[in-house]
Order: sequence, then C-alpha cells, then structure tokens
Amino acid sequence: MFNEKDLKDIEAARDKWEKEKVKKVTSRFPERKKVFKTGSNLEVDRVYTPEDIEDLDYNEKIGFPGEYPYTRGVQPTMYRGRLWTMRQYAGFATAEESNNRYKYLLEQGQTGLSVAFDLPTQIGYDSDHPLSEGEVGKVGVAIDSLKDMEVLFDGIPLDKVSTSMTINAPASVLLAMYIAVAEKQGVSKDKLRGTIQNDILKEYIARGTYIFPPKVSMRLITNIFEYCSKEVPRWNTISISGYHIREAGATAVQEVAFTLADGIAYVEAAIKAGLDVDDFAPRLSFFFNAHNDLLEEVAKFRAARRMWAKIMKERFNAKNEKSMMLKFHTQTAGSTLTAQQPDNNIVRVTIQALAAVLGGTQSLHTNSRDEALALPTEESVRIALKTQQIVAHESGVTETIDPLAGSYYVESLTDRIESEAIEYIDKIDKLGGAAKAIEKGYIQKEIQNSAYNYQMEIESQEKIVVGVNKFQIEEDIHKDILKVDPEIERFQREKLETLKRERNNKEVENKLNKLKEVADTSENLVPYIMDAVRVYATLGEICGVLREVFGEYEQSVIL
Repeated sequence: MFNEKDLKDIEAARDKWEKEKVKKVTSRFPERKKVFKTGSNLEVDRVYTPEDIEDLDYNEKIGFPGEYPYTRGVQPTMYRGRLWTMRQYAGFATAEESNNRYKYLLEQGQTGLSVAFDLPTQIGYDSDHPLSEGEVGKVGVAIDSLKDMEVLFDGIPLDKVSTSMTINAPASVLLAMYIAVAEKQGVSKDKLRGTIQNDILKEYIARGTYIFPPKVSMRLITNIFEYCSKEVPRWNTISISGYHIREAGATAVQEVAFTLADGIAYVEAAIKAGLDVDDFAPRLSFFFNAHNDLLEEVAKFRAARRMWAKIMKERFNAKNEKSMMLKFHTQTAGSTLTAQQPDNNIVRVTIQALAAVLGGTQSLHTNSRDEALALPTEESVRIALKTQQIVAHESGVTETIDPLAGSYYVESLTDRIESEAIEYIDKIDKLGGAAKAIEKGYIQKEIQNSAYNYQMEIESQEKIVVGVNKFQIEEDIHKDILKVDPEIERFQREKLETLKRERNNKEVENKLNKLKEVADTSENLVPYIMDAVRVYATLGEICGVLREVFGEYEQSVIL
C-alpha cells in the first residue's frame, strides 16, 4: 500500500519522534507498564504506522463489503440497509412464563427470539427423571414435549419472527418440535427463519451438555443439514460456537482457531455423508463472544470472516459466494460480568456490544447487569436491549461500513490474529482434525492453560477488574434478583403426567419403535423424530431410544 521511499521516510520520522519526544517524556513520566498487552495477551506497540502493514494488499486482504474475502462484512451495505437482529437470550421456569417474557421483549423492540433451555432439556431428560431433580426451569425453560413448545410460542407467529435455539445434543428433537408448532399454526417449513446451535464438538471441548459419542453425534448433525437443505431452506442448521470456548478461558486467537477448526470438521463430515458443499454451507452460521478489549475484538471478527472465506474457497472448493460468508451471532461476555458492583456491567456490555457492531455481527444478545447473581429481571433485560438500540440509533457507528478499516493498529492486529489462528489450525490438522484433537485433549489443555494464566494475572493485579481486584466499595446484599419458584418443578411434572395419560400411547410406542429400528441404519433420522414428536412422544423418551442404540459419551479427564 505504500512505496519504499514513503516507508523509509516514516521510519526516519518515527526514530526522530522516539528520540526527541518519547525519550524526554518517559524519562520524567515512565509508562504505566513495561509491556502493554491486549486482553488476550498479544503484545501492543506504543504506536502503529504504515510500517506495520507494509505488506498489506488492499484488494486481497481488505476489499469491499459483500465481496470476497468479506473482511469488511458479508453484506454490501451492512447496517445502512438493515440493522442486526436484536435478540435477548431468554427462557426460565415453564413455557407459560417464558412465553410472557418473549412477548414483553418483542413489545420492547426486540427483533428476534433466542431460547434458553433448562439443563435437563439440554441433556435429553424429561422433568420427571431422577437426574432432573432440582434443575427444572432453573437456567432456562423446561421443554418436555410438543405440548410445552406449543405453549412457549403461543400467540407468536413463527413466520414473522426469527428464532434461535441454544440446544445441541438433542437439537434434532427441539427443531422437530419447532417445525411441528409451525405446522399447527399453518406456517409451512419453507417460511421458517432461525438458527439451531447444534454444535456438539464445543460441548466436548468446553461445556459438557453432550449425550452421545462423537461419531453418532456428527451423524445427527449432518442429518439436520440434509433435511433442512430440502425442507427448511431458510433455517441456519448449525451455529458453530466460539462463545463457550471463550467463556471457558480461551484467548481471542484460540476462539477463532478452535471455532473454525470445528467448522472444518462439520463441513468434512457433511461432504463425507454425500452432501454437496454448496447445498449446505450457505446455511452454516457462527456464534462468537465479545469481550472488553474493544479493538482486539473488532480485529478478531474481521480475521475470522477472512479466514473462513479462504477455507471454504481454497480448502473445500466452494463456488457459491454464500458458502464463503461467515455469518455470526454475538453475545457479550458472561464471564466478564461481576457480582461486585453489578451496575458496572452495563458499561462492560456497552463496550462489548460496540465491538460486535464495529466487527460486523448479524445478530446480537446483550447480557444483563445482574447475570452474575441470577437470571435477569425484566428491568435488567430492558436496559440490555436499550443498550443495543442506543448503539444502533445514537452512536453513529452504523452510518458507514467497517469504520475502523485502515487503522494501522486494527489491520495489523487482524493480520496477527489470522496468522496465529492459522498456526493452531495447522496443528489441529496434523493431529487428525478437531475431533481427534479433542479426543487427545489438545484443545482442552490449551484452553485450561489460558484460563489459568488469566486468573493468575487478575490475582497479581497485572489485569485490573474494576470492583473486584481494585476500586472496591462496601456493598449491601443484592435483594432485587429473580428467583425461580421451586413449585415450578412440581407443576411441570404434573403437566407431563397429564400428557402421558391423555395421549395415544400405542401410537407413541409405534413411532418410538420405528425410530429405534431406523437408528440402527444409515437412514436420515429427522423425519422419524418428527413423527414421534407429532404424537407427543417426550424429549426424554426420544433421547432414551437413541441412548439405547448409540450409547452415551464419557468425558476423559484432561490433566
């Protein structure tokens, strides 16, 4: 981008500035630290100049929005055309209570739904299972059957909203329930818009809500790819998640590397199952975290977009432009929220939301100030949603596309994140791919080391967390927090008992037996899961049948 003479002139000017200006000032007022680093420990220079991006080819690495390699965004006009989808991740207690919260959020200006499921639902157990005791409705909504799903979306036209469902191991069952609700509303499958997380590899890496072993889990995922490419063409069939990897302690570089490595594994599995890359790749989506280091996060999103475009074009020979576009949802970083001085979290979330928008996200969830204490109250959720609206309509950052492009620092950091993430992916390739790297504990170990180092830096005050290791104050006990009524569990179990008594149990038995029979073949399971869901077979019953055939995964201890 710069000729050799200009670069030499800049180098000479910099040397002069450092000798005549910087040295004089630092001799009297030393800098705050010997080494400055990003939130992920990448070293930061005092100042950045064209020297730091001297090899940057604008057309090859930056380009224009909506064009390969999509560094500047996947749409030609980005937010000048349409703002990102404003989602608030919500769900607690029963379907009835969550339905009320969804309607409240839509009234407040939310433009898409994002469903949180309780822990028993996430691991395929009904509310009356012994292992569900004490967990029903606690971290999300309890969904045992199609009956609950009907209540959850009562009065919400599914052809008018985009819905994201954070569910993984039993994703095929919850998607089947959603489709069945739409059918009852008279909405055809081709009108449904939304995303199902459906990312099992990150469960083995960072989160733990897996059910089945990796091989059969990958089969279920590719079954969904195949089914939706024909039947639900507007649905994003997977949200490949770096969010939980980052929450577990990964750095920004690791978040990009491990997420894209998982993405590579899913594409390879789908191709191996006989799918054409351009038939399913346009409906792949990603889910990233937004942390406090604003400029590093912006660079991270830009690097990820460029990397995925190259991976799809060069590694998988994708021809469809949409196959090369990394479309992503962002959630602000739950792990950065503090129970101490919770109002400070409003500021943190604002910075993180701004990073996501400057980085070109397609949808965004902003965490609430009290989430380090409990599920958020309506007031806290409203403030979190208004944060997005203020960024969208008052900050000015949506008026032009990728406004930080060309910044010497941001472009240099984008290149560095890309380079270091590629090194990780090369290492994972040598280990045999993401699944093998997970089996060997490589990815988990890397994250554990990063998490440990981060905690040590907080304890030594090398990293400052306001209100936690510096600037503390005396605080009263927080009283205005949301508590889930323990009676919810009894109510949910009674509903389930009534359902099992009133449904056609012979029909349920037939559909479950057929599912069990087909599970032992290579046939696509989604239509058979749909059949079982429609006759009100429960989540636990469907997953129970699959457990019998597939077995359960046991995590190895990584030391």
